[in-house]
Amino acid sequence: MTAHPDLKTVPDLKLPRYLGTWYEIARLPMRHEPEGCTDVSAHYSLQEDGNVRVHNRCRMDGVLEEAIGEACVVDNDSARLAVSFLPKGLRWLPFTKGDYWVIQVAPDYSVSLVGSPDREYLWLLARTPQLDKTVRDHYLATARQQGFDLSKLIDTPHTGNKTA
Repeated sequence: MTAHPDLKTVPDLKLPRYLGTWYEIARLPMRHEPEGCTDVSAHYSLQEDGNVRVHNRCRMDGVLEEAIGEACVVDNDSARLAVSFLPKGLRWLPFTKGDYWVIQVAPDYSVSLVGSPDREYLWLLARTPQLDKTVRDHYLATARQQGFDLSKLIDTPHTGNKTA
């Protein structure tokens, strides 16, 4: 495993502004999301306990798939979340949470770059299913500067079939 410098995150993420629906524009491959997923969206909402409900949806071979999880703030830093998709009764288990660190967010919270400190996971998200190429390239340049290898980046297809 390669040692990386600390992953820089958004200094003062306003979690209430971050909530809502996001569309996946691109991602690095991950075993929990098959390469053939299309129309990927995520909806984040605040729970009564202060944690964030995560509702991910995508289409796989035309069929709507969904996963519901929970994210909690790490070290009192709202840009660093730990997410679990295990059943509620098992979420206390150690090593069952994934890092979801907000690296960059547009001033109007319309675009977000999220990754993990080990540089294994990366998502480019937007409030709409399409993103201007110049904006996309700007955010991906930030990922490269922070040590992410984008050679296996997957551009997420959006077919017009709604998931959000």
